[in-house]
Amino acid sequence: MQSLPLKPPRSRIHAADLSADEFAAVEAALGAHRGRPGALLPILHAIQDVLGWIPPGAVALVAQDLNQTRAEVHGVVSFYHHFRSTRPGRHVVRLCRAEACQALGARALEAHAKRALGIDFHQTTADGAITLEPVYCLGNCGCGPSLLVDADELHARVTPDAFDALVRRARGNGA
Repeated sequence: MQSLPLKPPRSRIHAADLSADEFAAVEAALGAHRGRPGALLPILHAIQDVLGWIPPGAVALVAQDLNQTRAEVHGVVSFYHHFRSTRPGRHVVRLCRAEACQALGARALEAHAKRALGIDFHQTTADGAITLEPVYCLGNCGCGPSLLVDADELHARVTPDAFDALVRRARGNGA
């Protein structure tokens, strides 16, 4: 009598839920971190660093690989605000909400950004261009309000007009 495998082969999960690039990113993250104690968070960070989010199919693969339930992995993804379970926009704008930036006008900038984009935090504009996220310190405290575009473009003393120019540029409509 032949025994049945306890886990479905990865190729079946891949075919149903992930693109080839997503599958490759998940496999690379698993390969790099699965042997570490407490591997779940490093694996999730590695996946999001490459893909920008944690696809549902990735949750299934990670759970299978670490011998955890999907609910356990999903619980970690949904608990930490850093992890996204939906695809982000082409650009991610992180507005600083720390006290120093608030003292320098961040609340007014936040209200303007939400109105101008027509979205709230953790949402993406209808055109898929911008995802708006809060961040609780960019280390630019003396030059607030500050924001970060994508992972590498820090802006200081951002006014509503400067915000609008950054959005136009991100959308490809000039500065």
